[in-house]
Amino acid sequence: MTLSFCSFSSGSSGNCYLIKSNHTAVLVDAGISRKKIYEGLAYTATPIEQLAALLITHEHSDHTKSIRTLMKKEKLLKAYANALTWSQIGSEVCEEQKQTFETGDTFLIRDIAVKTFRVSHDAADPVGYTFSSGGKQISIVTDTGCMSEEIISEIREADILILEANHDVDMLRVGRYPWFLKQRVLGEEGHLSNAAAGETILRLLSENSKERRVLLAHLSKENNFPEMAYQTVKNILEEADFYIGKHVSLNTITRDEVSLIYEI
Repeated sequence: MTLSFCSFSSGSSGNCYLIKSNHTAVLVDAGISRKKIYEGLAYTATPIEQLAALLITHEHSDHTKSIRTLMKKEKLLKAYANALTWSQIGSEVCEEQKQTFETGDTFLIRDIAVKTFRVSHDAADPVGYTFSSGGKQISIVTDTGCMSEEIISEIREADILILEANHDVDMLRVGRYPWFLKQRVLGEEGHLSNAAAGETILRLLSENSKERRVLLAHLSKENNFPEMAYQTVKNILEEADFYIGKHVSLNTITRDEVSLIYEI
């Protein structure tokens, strides 16, 4: 039994991830065009018949852009969100295809167990997801301004962790964003910085020495770049005598390209 992850796109211009077991595939968010989603499925050799569900983290357009067109095309596909998120985007999906969960619920999609948990973002009821199958676990935490104890507890056992490293704080502060937007990104309902991602990984390694891979995601086009995100995290870990390649595997996800397929 294997469980794999692939990013079709990650960032403010669009988000869409694929989680796949031997028998089941699910998408997390549909913030890119339907054409790009199909290209990602082809790249990962995922037949549309294997695609069982679309799970929505929150209602912002970079996560929901093509929900209507995808669901209209794929009549057998089910879309999952909590009630407050559906209240924002409900008209995009016909009632027969909607599935509603309460944040904190765990449910099965074929052979994949899905656990939902609350994150901190300026949306109606934003969530992260943990996927488990065959004793393997993949967790996704993006679009959160802070890491709560609930989030930490949910991701502690992840074999693959997709973790937001949205911005470098100094780049953001001196950059061209208007002040209100800088305050939004930096706030507790905004986005996680490179340094905050590094501190999160450090805490996980300090509390649990299990083998894991962390993928830095949702990098800002304006206020970050992959080398900076990676180096910031690397520096934080090395200051505490944790080393990439020895204690953790670390990669960054490119914003507008399909990623490698990461498998456990």
